[in-house]
Amino acid sequence: MNKVVIAALALVCASSGAFAQKYKTEIPPAITTPDSLETRLGTLKFTDGFPDDATVQKVYDNLDFQRGVQAFLTALPAASLAAMRRGIRGFGADNQTVLIFETLADPRSLFLTANTESIYVTAWIDLKSGPVVIESPPDTLGLVDDFWFGYVTDLGNAGPDKGKGGKFLFLPPGYSGPVPEGYYVFKSRTYGNWFITRGFQVNGDPKPGAENIKAHLRIYPLAQAGNPPATTFVNVSGKAFNTIGSTDFSYFEDVNQVIQDEPNTSMDPETLGLLASIGIEHGKPFAPDERMKKILTEAAAVGSATARTLTYRSRLKDAYTYPTGAWQSAFIGGSYEFLHDGVRLLDARSFFFFAATGITPAMALQIPGAGSAYLFVAADTNKQPFDGGKTYKLHLPPNIPAKNFWSLVLYDYQTRSMLQTDQQFPSVGSQKAGIAVNSDTSVDVYFGPKPPPGKENNWVQTWPGKGWWVILRLYGPQQAFFDKSWKPGEVEEVR
Repeated sequence: MNKVVIAALALVCASSGAFAQKYKTEIPPAITTPDSLETRLGTLKFTDGFPDDATVQKVYDNLDFQRGVQAFLTALPAASLAAMRRGIRGFGADNQTVLIFETLADPRSLFLTANTESIYVTAWIDLKSGPVVIESPPDTLGLVDDFWFGYVTDLGNAGPDKGKGGKFLFLPPGYSGPVPEGYYVFKSRTYGNWFITRGFQVNGDPKPGAENIKAHLRIYPLAQAGNPPATTFVNVSGKAFNTIGSTDFSYFEDVNQVIQDEPNTSMDPETLGLLASIGIEHGKPFAPDERMKKILTEAAAVGSATARTLTYRSRLKDAYTYPTGAWQSAFIGGSYEFLHDGVRLLDARSFFFFAATGITPAMALQIPGAGSAYLFVAADTNKQPFDGGKTYKLHLPPNIPAKNFWSLVLYDYQTRSMLQTDQQFPSVGSQKAGIAVNSDTSVDVYFGPKPPPGKENNWVQTWPGKGWWVILRLYGPQQAFFDKSWKPGEVEEVR
């Protein structure tokens, strides 16, 4: 009997030793999860750290949604240029069709924050069939960006030709063929590239600038350089067409088109991985199921809402140009790559590509008397939107720091394109005939549905029921702008 008891005790002891975990250590609570976890996704449940079915569904729905929103914000450059390409192609073939605003741009053409002073010229360059030549005109200000808005080169006044004009040769990704002499040569990381240049008015007349461009600008394949085909110019002033990217589910379809058209070497693996995680991958069909399409539709809506908030209600301290007031910098950070001490300024980048186009290092230069500078204001001093049914006043103090000229252009909150009213040009500036300048060189400008009596030449029309915002451009900005000793007044309601 005693032997039986002893044996039983031995068995119990052996069993107890097994459950006592001979190699047991103290587990830090921070590396574990409770069996029930309350989150913004609802209650997440686990069995000793293993998720149940409902938790798995919630987590993956959230993960796909988060990646969809981030993909929206990250791919804004590609989506924007996909829309730009579509708009340009509506008038003719790549590499030979040039859109020119011979009598300037107006609100009927939907472009992100275009101005009413420049003679815009744009074309789509496709390098899939080989290198392409652009003969750049003298006295213009142009650039070429790749399909992700990566900088390729400046042409004209800020380019290697120094405004004298010249032949530029663009090589496709992976090109290893012969490169003839006599060209400014640049290799793009993408096949698709956007060309835009600006001509200048002469004494308020756009005709000489437009004629200069039409006389000298040529675009053609290098293979046909011996007998170049004609470049087709299409005057699009006053024409209704769209170059602005969508913000619904079709946004992701546009991004997919870019991914399919371009090699994976055109973008970094992190971005490509983000897009692949939502079903956008080179060489594969983008065919989200019903669940994923619903998630991405919402992600596009939230992505758009985020981009709009970053643009109009920025929380970045550096976004605001002055210690007080609502004026913001149109180019946050001072780097055309949106970098600061090696860190990418994500919100600044998203804001820029939601509201604007065109990337060049010249944007970051701060040389008094050269280039251009931009300020914008999207809300009043109480952070409320501007009301198209009300009248506002802006005082520009004496000695406006613009060597060449200045302008104010109004834009639509929705489209980020020029505000549509009964005025052909929703703008006012130093080039406008009859603008009233005060005796101390200051200028008062009015925005409203009707001009205050006697202020017609200093007035820009707004539209009841429509919000608006305004960009101040200084061409040839002077030192007083850079050192902030000159500051525009706030846009204040006239009561």
